[in-house]
Amino acid sequence: MDAVKTILITGTTGFLGSHIAHRLVNKYKVISLKRHLSNTWRIKDILDRMIHYDVDKTDLKAIFENHSIHTIIHTATNYGRSNDSLTDIIKTNLLFPMKLIELAMEYNVSNFFNTDTVANRSLNPYSLSKKQFCDWFKYITKRIRVVNIKLEHFYGPKDDDSKFVMFLINKMKKNEPLDLTQGEQIRDFIYIDDVVNAYETLLNNVSFLNELYDEFEIGTGIPIRIKDLVLLIKKYTRTSSMINFGVIPYRDNEIMESKSDISKILAMNWQPKVSLDQGINYTISK
Repeated sequence: MDAVKTILITGTTGFLGSHIAHRLVNKYKVISLKRHLSNTWRIKDILDRMIHYDVDKTDLKAIFENHSIHTIIHTATNYGRSNDSLTDIIKTNLLFPMKLIELAMEYNVSNFFNTDTVANRSLNPYSLSKKQFCDWFKYITKRIRVVNIKLEHFYGPKDDDSKFVMFLINKMKKNEPLDLTQGEQIRDFIYIDDVVNAYETLLNNVSFLNELYDEFEIGTGIPIRIKDLVLLIKKYTRTSSMINFGVIPYRDNEIMESKSDISKILAMNWQPKVSLDQGINYTISK
């Protein structure tokens, strides 16, 4: 019988990382990387089933010396939503994963899964730092297999309140007014379970990839106007919130249309299973 593979996951206390940890902890030996002050409420039921290291208190090299790691799944990120400095964003989104990938190459880790964004690099400091990291690992990819996962807007229960879908749901549950843009932007929203299924599908198929560096876009392939999403949430929350479209101007460099090309992962027999109506309902009810 083959030995159980060891998977190192960064950002396990976050929305995406916690859901991936819940899925993989039954099949793999999971090492969790988190900050020592991070709130573990999302993973409290599986804390005793993972090996934990506090990234801000641990010598990262010691982790690689003590464990034979097969795959790193990097989900930790800094969106810059809490008045974080540019230095903090760069440390989390660029310098930290660079250190990880250097150690991964040194200790012969087979795969590095990177969580990327579909957003243009010029949109904000977050997207710029994510794309700069991609620039670097494209440079060194001849020495390790890198799977770059470009996520569309994902949502679901236990998401951060600062994320757009949860922000809308929380405001409407409280019947509070909402000032928004005109809402003509087109976005692709995907439910968290479908995202986790995509990671697991890629993990199961990674040995069959022909290239050491490969990219996959993950979404539904079925975009919706922001305005229609807002009205959908209004419908299911049965809110009395006053929704004021057009009060807020579009951002500089606003992306007016974003739709994922999921053809590559569809070929691996993955497909999104949760419709937007179902996903919004699930999220509201939790």
